[in-house]
Amino acid sequence: MSHSAAQPSPPPVRRVAFLGLGVMGYPMAGHLAKVGLEVTVYNRTASKAEQWASEYGGRVARTPREAAEGADLVLACVGNDDDLRSITLGDESAFAGMAPGTVFVDHTTASADVARELADIATQQGLYFIDAPVSGGQSGAQNGKLTIMCGGESPIFERTSSVLQHYAAAVTLIGPVGAGQLAKMVNQICIAGMVQGLSEAINFGQLAGLDMDRVLQVIGKGAAASWQMDNRGKTMIDGKFDYGFAVDWMRKDLGFCLEEARRNGASMPVTALVDQFYAEVQALGGSRFDTSSLIMRLRALKPGS
Repeated sequence: MSHSAAQPSPPPVRRVAFLGLGVMGYPMAGHLAKVGLEVTVYNRTASKAEQWASEYGGRVARTPREAAEGADLVLACVGNDDDLRSITLGDESAFAGMAPGTVFVDHTTASADVARELADIATQQGLYFIDAPVSGGQSGAQNGKLTIMCGGESPIFERTSSVLQHYAAAVTLIGPVGAGQLAKMVNQICIAGMVQGLSEAINFGQLAGLDMDRVLQVIGKGAAASWQMDNRGKTMIDGKFDYGFAVDWMRKDLGFCLEEARRNGASMPVTALVDQFYAEVQALGGSRFDTSSLIMRLRALKPGS
């Protein structure tokens, strides 16, 4: 990439702050430490940050502000819009500690609204903001194979993408701020319908007396093939649902999708229905099960039960 004389290339990123060490953030920050970057971590539960530092080295900060001070790049992966505001706004927040011209990259799956809101505040403070939600689940984070969908300005994206590559299989700029979150919503809409279809298919096949392991082996080589079938088909047959992305988080995400659809006029009958099915799974005690547990409610509805 060429830079004009008026816009010299920013210095390379050496020091990074990572805020939020959940099932995704913990291994993501770890990848940055492994490639030799100086990583300072912050986590709301401090013991998790101490554990991370004992495993990967690096420094533990007591506040987001302390973590962000002196960082060339600040990254975050927290739970929701309110968590995100709590680490970016206020006297002890990341924005308060960041030097002018520093970029804040948000990996949280949040609303497009909060991305735009925080980008405006960042701009007023001389900072840059990129929304960069991820797909690929816990295994994608651990293996450094996440798909990252970004919203922001192209020159700012170019400054950060090489760092994100350390835990990604693909990093793509979708459009302006908010576009990353909207693309993640598209991703979750696809998954919702796919998992429901797979649940119905497996349940149907089992009630029909078929060897579903064998059936999925066959149809998985044809037009019905999908990531969900390859990675969750067998575990759904076996009734095992402890493989990552929790139902509670999926409902949060589908809430964003349905809210945005009300605004833009998109018709989403299947997504709305699947969201209600996930509510039933929660009622069955599956809040922390992974999203493939959608099949639980079908098994609860078997004839004669």
